[in-house]
Amino acid sequence: QEQLVESGGGLVQAGGSLRLSCTASGLTFSGYAMGWFRRAPGKERELVAAISWRGGITYYPDSVKGRFTISRDNAKNTVYLQMNSLKPEDTAVYYCAADMDCLGYGCYEVRQYEYDYWGQGTQVTVSS
Repeated sequence: QEQLVESGGGLVQAGGSLRLSCTASGLTFSGYAMGWFRRAPGKERELVAAISWRGGITYYPDSVKGRFTISRDNAKNTVYLQMNSLKPEDTAVYYCAADMDCLGYGCYEVRQYEYDYWGQGTQVTVSS
C-alpha cells in the first residue's frame, strides 16, 4: 500500500527554521515527482515547492522563493523541505504529495489535481 508520512513540524519563532521530511513506502519513489503543499486556516491548499524525479529540477512560488528548499534522497525514499526565515504567515498544515505521471527529465508538477498520493500532513506554527 502506497503511503507518505510527513514529520518535522512544530512550533518555531518567526525568523527560525524547520526541516520537514516525507518518507514514502509502497511505491517506486525514484519514479515520482514530489511536491510540498500547505493549507493555512481559512485558506485554500497551495503549492510551496516541487521537485522532479530526475535532474533535481525545482519550483517555488514567489511567497517562499529564497526561503524554502526542496530536496530528495531517492536512496532513502525521502523528500525534504528546508524552511528558513519563517514568518507567521507560513503557519499551516504541510503535506507532501507524489505524482506518478510526470516522467520527463526535469518534469515537476504544479497542479494539485495531478498528484496521486498524499501524506496526512504535519502542523507548522510560527509565532511572532
